[in-house]
Amino acid sequence: MRTRLIFIVIIAFSIGTLTAILLRSAYQGGVISTGKALIGGPFTLTNQNGKVVTDKDFRGRYMLVAFGYTYCPDICPAELNVISGAMEKLGDKSKNIVPIFITVDPKRDTVEQMANYISSFYPTMVGLTGTEEQIKEAASAYRVYYAKAEGDSDDNYLMAHSTFIYLMDPQGEYVTHFGYGISAEDLAARLSKAIGDPVS
Repeated sequence: MRTRLIFIVIIAFSIGTLTAILLRSAYQGGVISTGKALIGGPFTLTNQNGKVVTDKDFRGRYMLVAFGYTYCPDICPAELNVISGAMEKLGDKSKNIVPIFITVDPKRDTVEQMANYISSFYPTMVGLTGTEEQIKEAASAYRVYYAKAEGDSDDNYLMAHSTFIYLMDPQGEYVTHFGYGISAEDLAARLSKAIGDPVS
């Protein structure tokens, strides 16, 4: 099981690295000629309170978006702990940012499961789930890769997925992204700089 997990992580990181190269090229004019990264877009999902929400419900604040799943053994909780730590370090400035965790495993991540899981992290964190098709559309909009590990049982399985954290502006447009492994301190500093309000 551990070997399989390592293999899945390697695949996810490889895909993540490719995505990073494409994003960098977008700014250099190498891949996307418009100069605008094609990251983000409309979505309709259900939050941890059972309310149907869309991307427009978050207008007026920055969105800090991460994809993963609640049964993830280590990468997802580590990433959400970093986000939580960064939000805490931002203090009052954090009110301008809403952290969002979107599942890539809607089969197991029900509204109740998401509510349970999200409660362990930053108080304003939003957990989103939905139908298979809704998750597929959201992941596609954010250029997120995910796939169920082959060979596992129907109820006990791992998911390979990209591990970027995306920062979207108050209009829902892509600002920047952060790779897995960033510290809470660095994330807080970069978020503060990105939203134009340096950490004191």
